[in-house]
Amino acid sequence: MTTAAPAGTRTLNLVTAVNEALDLAMGADERVLVLGEDVGRNGGVFRATDGLWKKYGGDRVVDTPLAEIGIMGSAIGLAVNGLRPVAEIQFDGFLPSVFDQVVCHLGRIRSRTRGRLSVPLVLRAPHGGLIHAPEHHSESPEAYFCHTPGIKVVIPSTPADAKGLLLAAIEDPDPVVFFEPKRLYRAAVGEVPSGRYTTPIGRARTIRAGTDLTILTWGAMTETCAKAADRLAAEDKASVELIDLRTLSPLDLDAILASVGKTGRCVIAHEAPNTGSWAAELSALIAERGLLRLLAPVERVGGWDVRMPLFRLEPYYVPDADRVVLAARRALNF
Repeated sequence: MTTAAPAGTRTLNLVTAVNEALDLAMGADERVLVLGEDVGRNGGVFRATDGLWKKYGGDRVVDTPLAEIGIMGSAIGLAVNGLRPVAEIQFDGFLPSVFDQVVCHLGRIRSRTRGRLSVPLVLRAPHGGLIHAPEHHSESPEAYFCHTPGIKVVIPSTPADAKGLLLAAIEDPDPVVFFEPKRLYRAAVGEVPSGRYTTPIGRARTIRAGTDLTILTWGAMTETCAKAADRLAAEDKASVELIDLRTLSPLDLDAILASVGKTGRCVIAHEAPNTGSWAAELSALIAERGLLRLLAPVERVGGWDVRMPLFRLEPYYVPDADRVVLAARRALNF
């Protein structure tokens, strides 16, 4: 569900949709600024901020030093003092550098000041693997941030959602960690409404309805799971309900429980290691609140409990449609 948008759509890829959202937000509100490594003159390593420095100048599109904790600390200070910064961390594997600021300050300021201060800040970072990158450039650290109270965590999978959710995140009065699946930056192409609109944070998207099995996923894994659902329909005659969570925190638990209650079976697919993952939390919630509706144990399909390997082994680490299909068949045949 989205707010009303002007008539007309255009075909965009995901990174262009992100760029358009930033442009619209900056054009509408002078408090919005972008800061990060190479976001200015170079337009970002993935070109997500391309053209913004030329349009809005160096005071609002700020090239920072190579110091992630400095980016985060500066952004928090700007937000507390009335601006709406969008801070970019160039790759997801560099996010551990900002944990001190995120855990000790970003998620606590509203509580610490008893609501006197808020932090309307967006922390953007590319997310996930399969782009043949070196170490520290292909992580899936969403569970770290979902575990931190006071922070919203969003991962779009389509260009339309990337634009609508980013605009909603920038307008949100509280901090939002906004992950962008890097292998979908140019691979995900779709119709995007023209002009400004927002997609509500905290609502899942049902990609396809079904009655036999629920697949829960997010980010780039939505594409993989769609292929798995097609195979299950063709080869197993299974009716699969595929849900893109879009927002991991706050979670659309009503949509999850309604779907699992209908199908009785659930597969959760993601890129991060299963141990301590957000899929583990989802499994626990489904067991706690929907156990009597389950017809089979919840299946989790994730990365292995090792570091993301270099590019030759990436396809063995990141789950593919085959692994999702195997998990689905275990649930269907239980």
